Amino acid sequence: MERFVRKCSITLKIVYIILAILPFSFSNFTSKNYKDALSKSLLYFEAQRSGHLPHNQRVAWRNHSGLLDGLEQGVELVGGYYDAGDNVKFGFPMAFTVTMLSWGVLEYGKEMIEAGEYGHALEAIKWGTDYFIKAHTHPNVLWVQVGDGNTDHDCWQRPEDMTTLRRAYKIDENNPGSDVAGETAAAMAAASLVFKTTNIHYSNVLLDHAQQLFEFADKYRGKYDESVEEVKGYYPSESGYEDELLWASLWLYKASKKERYLEYVIGNAISFKGVTWGVNEFSWDIKFAGLQILASMLLMDEKRNNYHKYILDKYRLKAEHYICGCLNKNTAENMNRTLGGLFYTREWNNMQHVSNAAFLLTIYSDHLKTSGLTLNCPQGEITPKEIISRAKSQVDYILGSNPMHLSYLVGFGARFPQRVHHRGSSLPSYSRRRKFIRCMEGYTNWYGHSKPNMNVLIGALVGGPDENDRFIDKRSNYAQTEACTYNTAPLVGVFARLFKLERTSNCPNC
Repeated sequence: MERFVRKCSITLKIVYIILAILPFSFSNFTSKNYKDALSKSLLYFEAQRSGHLPHNQRVAWRNHSGLLDGLEQGVELVGGYYDAGDNVKFGFPMAFTVTMLSWGVLEYGKEMIEAGEYGHALEAIKWGTDYFIKAHTHPNVLWVQVGDGNTDHDCWQRPEDMTTLRRAYKIDENNPGSDVAGETAAAMAAASLVFKTTNIHYSNVLLDHAQQLFEFADKYRGKYDESVEEVKGYYPSESGYEDELLWASLWLYKASKKERYLEYVIGNAISFKGVTWGVNEFSWDIKFAGLQILASMLLMDEKRNNYHKYILDKYRLKAEHYICGCLNKNTAENMNRTLGGLFYTREWNNMQHVSNAAFLLTIYSDHLKTSGLTLNCPQGEITPKEIISRAKSQVDYILGSNPMHLSYLVGFGARFPQRVHHRGSSLPSYSRRRKFIRCMEGYTNWYGHSKPNMNVLIGALVGGPDENDRFIDKRSNYAQTEACTYNTAPLVGVFARLFKLERTSNCPNC
């Protein structure tokens, strides 16, 4: 009898494994509406806007907020984005969000035009860069945070009702922050390339700010969380600032074509760990994988001298270490995956790592295809088609091809998270209920109840399931149900690329 029970138990486990894997396995053969996903992803950024909302604001349950930001410090800091479900404006992740939105447009702008979303993508970028221009009040001064995380988390209020502290924090010559200044420089440089064909004056303004910020970041070196201690519990710079300096310089080279920026990337490649760190994570904090992929693409330029090619090839090797890890083709240090096939980096907000990986896989697949190359991993040769197939599998998991049969992109598909950890989404819409909601009133009347959020946070990518593909849809489960701007930002470009891929596969002559 014991042997029979044990045998049945093993059989049930096998059946569970098969059932868990099936949705993922079939994801490459099922069609997703990537155009709809693209449209929804861009709507999300309108829901995260701070400041005076424009007349064409599409997310109608939001209203003006943070209109006195910076007043106490004598600087005008109205605008920008709230990073997640709270009401603080954190400059570091906001800058990374804009960098990734810009990179997506630079790679897949044509696809966005075909999908009718190019204008919305530019609006999403400009909402961020307009704020960065305000925040960069002096060549060596950058305001990097507005609001206080501790008091903000004590209240559950709509942005329109905020009663929490709105103190602004800056970095300067005496209080440096090379990481946040570098990332903001990268964002403005990348955005300057985006606007080069549509608004040359604005493009030049962004490039000027980017160059000043990079010089400031490089000359006065230091981690910003040592200058602004209030950010340590939220967005500390664990990887240091060397990756942001290389990352910013590379984007400045692409935007300005000035050789000194490329020389910086080459000359500091070893000392700044650009060609010595092989990583399996790309995020708002750790830029090495993105940097390495961006640098490796410069190898195709025949004008490079031998030493440049030698260093750029070292960047390529580290870039491909990351890509091979995503494909489980390294001998060691591969990306962890759940049973359902999702990349899994850590418990808290894992989906940010998934969306970033999907973006880098997509970018590198197209780079190899355009160059007529394949990828040689330690465990075998990989084609560009296989790489984008892996990216697509991650996106399809996000959109519902997973053991939970749940879309983790809010508002997409028939089933998606209903209780997103987000103040404005969970509380009554300001446009319908203008009565002031007090600090603790939100917790008492809305935070803890089991009903779905009152406003759908369309396009938000939540933190996602655990390592066993399980997801608990509760507001208090913020590790899984909170969404962030830098989760969705990389998906904008990927959705546009997959829209084109799906379109051409269904219509070869299109």
